[in-house]
Amino acid sequence: MATHVSEAPTLQKTPLHALHQAQGGKMVAFAGYDMPVQYASGVLKEHLHTRAGAGLFDVSHMGQIALRPKSGNVRDAALALERLVPQDIVAVASGRQRYAQFTNAAGGILDDLMVVNLSDHLFLVVNGACKAADEAHLREHLSEVCTIEVLADRALVALQGPKAASVLAKICPEAPAMRFMDAGAQRVRIAGDTVDCLVSRSGYTGEDGFEISIPATQVEDVVSVLLDDPDVMAVGLGARDSLRLEAGLCLYGHDIDATTTPVEAALEWSVQKSRRNGGVRAGGFPGADVILPQFEQGAPRRRVGLRPEGRAPVREGALLFADASSVDPIGAVTSGGFGPSLNAPIAMGYLPVSHAATGGLVFANVRGQRLPLRVCAMPFVPHNYKR
Repeated sequence: MATHVSEAPTLQKTPLHALHQAQGGKMVAFAGYDMPVQYASGVLKEHLHTRAGAGLFDVSHMGQIALRPKSGNVRDAALALERLVPQDIVAVASGRQRYAQFTNAAGGILDDLMVVNLSDHLFLVVNGACKAADEAHLREHLSEVCTIEVLADRALVALQGPKAASVLAKICPEAPAMRFMDAGAQRVRIAGDTVDCLVSRSGYTGEDGFEISIPATQVEDVVSVLLDDPDVMAVGLGARDSLRLEAGLCLYGHDIDATTTPVEAALEWSVQKSRRNGGVRAGGFPGADVILPQFEQGAPRRRVGLRPEGRAPVREGALLFADASSVDPIGAVTSGGFGPSLNAPIAMGYLPVSHAATGGLVFANVRGQRLPLRVCAMPFVPHNYKR
């Protein structure tokens, strides 16, 4: 009898795939794409260079979606989107952006995203692994009010670090005047050509920096110019992960998912008072009956920072215990590794509120041993955003 051998799914490639290979990128599967986890210099150097200079990341695997109001009034698109997220989208001014989450009926997070007001429409950036589901979610719930357009012809790169503004200013003179979370159309000038980009002063490293949406046909030209700058280094997924962990930022599918609420995830800051109980547009989003009471009553568990007391890193999935001998776990690590900026291991995870106070001691099970971890405040490394 013939045996059917299923082939591994073909990985998609970003418009910068050839450049990654030319740069010596070590490619791995990530969110359905063939992506560089590191380059020849290695994760440690890439991480530290981003903290000192400017790191360039390909994040083209992420989804870019235009939400266009059929009425022509962007407020209608904002009100429609508020039916799916607990954030105040109406209050996002033109040329500004806001961090948000799609929630489900149980109050869990379906995905986290960025929402930009571009005057006549909203521009969304969603996670690569969730983008097909997010598109379907938007079409199911908002199609009567909005046209949902997937911008598949655009690439996305992030330029992050204290020298990002001075580097980008050479080809985009308006960039240094932008504030953290500003976003808008900018003309990037390279080799006599003008490239129409969408630039936001944001990112996911904790550093000052920019995310730049570029036509896919022109992204290699723009990136090549940036990489020619001595202050810029190509950076892969490995350092992107260690940078965001040091910054105390969540990774979807690890630190937040469909079973975690924004309050459990310590993301209360992202939900404005207007959407909370007593606010002008309180509730009206999936899971509001679960999430909103947690603002007053608290959540049963909490995402916390953890500092292993030894030198051994504690990885994702490690179970957490109240003491060195108890049998029943009280939580788990959701992200963990080595923090190059701190020269020490760091982690984050969920604990019941009874054990989530800063300074408390818990124990992780690592290869049969109980290792002590101190509950600590986040971020582990201070943010350096341009306010």
